[in-house]
Amino acid sequence: MEALEDYARTEKLEVVTFEKKQRKDDVAAEYRERFRGEEGVLFIGKAQEKVSVFRTQRRNNPKTGASYAWLYRSTAMVNQYYIYAIDRDFGPFFLKFCSYFPYNAKLCINGHEYAKRQLERRGIAYEALDNGVLTCEQPAILQKICDELSAQRIDALFRKWLRRVPHPFKAKDRAAGIRYQLSILQAEFSLTQVLDRPVTGRIFFEEVIRENLDIGRPDQVQLIFQRRIMRKGPKATPGRFRTRVITEGVYPSLHVDYKSTRIKQYHKEGRALRTETTINNCRDFDIGKRLHNLPALREVGFRANRRLLDVQRISHDCFIGEDGFHSIQRPHVVAQQRASALRFEDERVQTLLHALVLFRLLPNGFSNRDLRQRLEPLRGRHTTPGSVTYDLRRLRLHGLIERLPGTHRYHVTKRGLRFALFFTRAYDRLFRPALATVLPDQAHTDSALRASFHKLEVEITSWVEQAKLAS
Repeated sequence: MEALEDYARTEKLEVVTFEKKQRKDDVAAEYRERFRGEEGVLFIGKAQEKVSVFRTQRRNNPKTGASYAWLYRSTAMVNQYYIYAIDRDFGPFFLKFCSYFPYNAKLCINGHEYAKRQLERRGIAYEALDNGVLTCEQPAILQKICDELSAQRIDALFRKWLRRVPHPFKAKDRAAGIRYQLSILQAEFSLTQVLDRPVTGRIFFEEVIRENLDIGRPDQVQLIFQRRIMRKGPKATPGRFRTRVITEGVYPSLHVDYKSTRIKQYHKEGRALRTETTINNCRDFDIGKRLHNLPALREVGFRANRRLLDVQRISHDCFIGEDGFHSIQRPHVVAQQRASALRFEDERVQTLLHALVLFRLLPNGFSNRDLRQRLEPLRGRHTTPGSVTYDLRRLRLHGLIERLPGTHRYHVTKRGLRFALFFTRAYDRLFRPALATVLPDQAHTDSALRASFHKLEVEITSWVEQAKLAS
């Protein structure tokens, strides 16, 4: 690889020796920030890595005794050379060459970067999401660009840069037909669903994880990949079938395994639900490794993403629940009429909802007077017709009651009954008795809940003291 060293000196490129456990992408990011050209080589990296190689040994023919050379597969720690560059069409990428026979090469590209470059060249505005796209002025064209990333374009990129950097094979070797042929070592296919309410999306994803911990079972995995899984016998499907939840910092991710293939699902950048299938062995799906098989592999990857979402289940929709809660808790405007909020903790609201539960059973509905007579014993004070009219208007605009046509009577809606039942039962059966138990000035010292709170307080105090923090 002396030619690469000479190339670096001629082009005034730095040769960076990667340190052990150093993230190469972080080093490359620093060089990309300083690069100002449209395309070109950023730097050349060098690292010793353990790789699969071929070695030779002398063997003897048992009949004639003549010796001959024999090739066998082995492993070795050899220098690997990385060429980090930026292409006009593909954006950042790197080429990796092994300095030992058979001089393997690797091309690593990012399809998202390719798509962003194409958008920029066409003058289409977009907003990035890490290495992906958050918003795009013309999403249909973006999808067309992604579909056009073909095996032919990738191969053309590889040939282009082999002509620009020193080739591992000499001219006479290439003339003899010794050439690189691209195959698929690893392919990642992602589906990014951008959420318009990121915080709610995080809650939704945590519910997905909680209720789909069995997604890695064989009966579920074979639905995702549409591959029959045999657990026993000579045709048993290799690999471990499991679901893993991995947490980095405060961000959890869901992992599903099938043979050498992995599906990862996580909340990306706090803005989107990302589902990505990484295929490490095309043979898992009876597909060849040559680059021309990319369309078939792409279909497997994207279908797996979609099927995972189809197989996943969740017992409730937190988007709907949160919307419903806030629709009551916040002021509401209907046909330019503003109704004040129905606060959950407001005693006046709780008495109204208690009354609605009773009035739901009345076939002819209820009137202002009926509601006033029910509210007075609940509130323990006199209630005027004007204040009840105000309450009826709030309930009607929030959709909890509706006026019967041609009358001054009202009927409780299905929405109204369900809100009334949930709000009143949660308040009466959960918040009031629980707070009465755990508040420090209450008498129920033998409560298990109170004892748990006391233990929590002791542990927090102990932790603060050990950390030498002020209380």
